[in-house]
Amino acid sequence: MAEPVRIALVAGEASGDLLGSRLIEALRRRLPEAEFCGVGGPRMVAAGFDSWFPQEKLAVRGFVEVVRHLRELLAIRGEIFRRVRALRAQLFVGIDSPEFNLGLERKLKRAGLRTAHLVSPQVWAWRRGRIRRMKSYVSHLLVLFPFEEPLYRKSGVDVTYVGHPLADEIPTYADREGVREQLRLPAHVPVVAILPGSRQSELEMMSGPFIETAKLLHARLPAARFVVPLVTRETRELFETELYRRDARELPMALLFGHARDALAACDVALATSGTVTLEGALTGRAMVIAYRVAPVSYLIAKRLIRVPHVGLPNILCGEAVVPEFMQHDATPENLAQAVGNMLADAPFRWAIEERFLRLHAELRRDSAERAADALLPLVRDATG
Repeated sequence: MAEPVRIALVAGEASGDLLGSRLIEALRRRLPEAEFCGVGGPRMVAAGFDSWFPQEKLAVRGFVEVVRHLRELLAIRGEIFRRVRALRAQLFVGIDSPEFNLGLERKLKRAGLRTAHLVSPQVWAWRRGRIRRMKSYVSHLLVLFPFEEPLYRKSGVDVTYVGHPLADEIPTYADREGVREQLRLPAHVPVVAILPGSRQSELEMMSGPFIETAKLLHARLPAARFVVPLVTRETRELFETELYRRDARELPMALLFGHARDALAACDVALATSGTVTLEGALTGRAMVIAYRVAPVSYLIAKRLIRVPHVGLPNILCGEAVVPEFMQHDATPENLAQAVGNMLADAPFRWAIEERFLRLHAELRRDSAERAADALLPLVRDATG
């Protein structure tokens, strides 16, 4: 009797959980008896995935933060390697989290397993030498953005551009009025979506500046309303604690459990921590202001290494500064409030941003999970003979 097809995946962040769940569903349509295991989040588990460790264990960002958790991360990586080999998995797929997954992929490939990686590391931003080394890590690379494929192909890496799943999921036009009605927001007042991040470390850095920004905006625009989607109970508690500390509980602010896309659809302008949520905002067609802070040492290291003019995904993908970015010391409440206020006051400017983001949406919509599954299926078949 033939052994079942076993596919191991590791997704270390909430955005990877979405990618992994869609990939599992697409692979299962081709391989109905396949078993999926590794590390993932609730979406992957709902798709029939056996997660060996809580996904939050891997959701660490920033150089200093990684060092602090290094021993635990190395122990988890070693255990995953042992389990994947013991299972004789036909394929291992690392989803984003390159600092964790690439070393694991290289070790598994050297042990004779087929390996793939979904989401290119940001080689176009820093450490471009990883382009040439990618062949030693993976049997096949799946990239989400069109400009990434030629970078790898020139270095002999087997690569497929699959598009971005968010572009497949998010409607081309968001129903602002309808979503406002669902959220019980007035139809004709300024609405600002505040998105302080999905990790606790991001909330610790960004909650304070964003709450102070909301206070400044409310003083200038008393009719303004704020919506804040928070992904977990822990992040909500962190944000509520910061509201209390800053005497801001009287702000006209609705805290949501999840529903980031509803918050984006309802708003006129978003104030967002740099990350995947900024791409969600762009695909929703919303003007935004992007901000980010990390530990000072992490910032100094990143400043030396990063070699791109933009940090926010929407600006990187558009190849121009479509929306303003404020990093580290520049991410002050005064700067953020001024930028958001300017956008709220300038409807033609917001419409121009929405038009540019509409074109970006069309470029990234490629039915990504199906394309990724088609690219990975030959690796599984080769492994099973």
